[in-house]
This record gives sequence, structure tokens and C-alpha cells, in this order.
Amino acid sequence: MIKYYLGEDPILQNAPTYLPYYEKDMKYVLENFDRLVLKDVAEAGGYGVIFANKLSRQEKENFIALLKSEPRRFIAQEVIDFLDIDIFEDGQMLPRKADLRAFVLMSDEPVVWKSGLTRFSRNPDSFIVNSSQGGGFKDTWVLSK
Repeated sequence: MIKYYLGEDPILQNAPTYLPYYEKDMKYVLENFDRLVLKDVAEAGGYGVIFANKLSRQEKENFIALLKSEPRRFIAQEVIDFLDIDIFEDGQMLPRKADLRAFVLMSDEPVVWKSGLTRFSRNPDSFIVNSSQGGGFKDTWVLSK
């Protein structure tokens, strides 16, 4: 999208993503299952996210059977170790996983707004930062000289 809308190369890369309905991607997902996160494409807000390494053996077998029977329903991604930011909670500064959502305004030419939304997990053991899953959020401003 950055290349398409802004004509620039992205600075940060997207998480490698695999579509199991392609035979090559399904093979990769099955061979690397334990180190991937799988997402149900019909879900949103952090629902339907499965960290394969957290599943029991039986849950893995059941999920792989579902994946094989409904490959278009899921995507798989490498687990990205989000950066931690400090949040202030219960009188303490605590590190939490966070991501940044940028705002792009569309008119005659796209404009990247000088602010964004930082989302963070309130759970120290979670990568899920969605507010619907208990995550928090705060404005983020980009300052320049």
C-alpha cells in the first residue's frame, strides 16, 4: 500500500504471511506449524488468533485437520516479537507489547498524518493489543525539527 499510494518503498516490512489454500504455503505452514500464529480471516479484534506453540498435541491435531479442510479460512504468519513500551498502571511503569497504527488521509494526494494510534496489551504475557481483548491505546505524535 505504501508503494501504491505514496510511490515509496516501505521502511518496515510486513510480517511474512502464508495463505494455506496455496499448496506451497500449506506445506510451509505444516512444516513450521509450532512457530506460527494462525488467524481466522472471518474474525477481527484479536479473536480467532491462535499461537500454535500454545496448543496441546490434541488441539494441534484438531486444528491441522480443520486447516486442511478449510484452508481459505486461515492465514498464517511468523510471530513478530513486538517492541515493548512502558505504560503507567497501578502506580508503576510496566513494559507491554505494542503496535502503531498510522493514519493516511485520502484526497487528491494521500497524506500521512503526523500522528497515529499506539495500541498496547495490558497483559504482560500477551501479543494481543486490541481494545476488544482488554488492550489499551493512546495517541502518538511524530515530532520533527
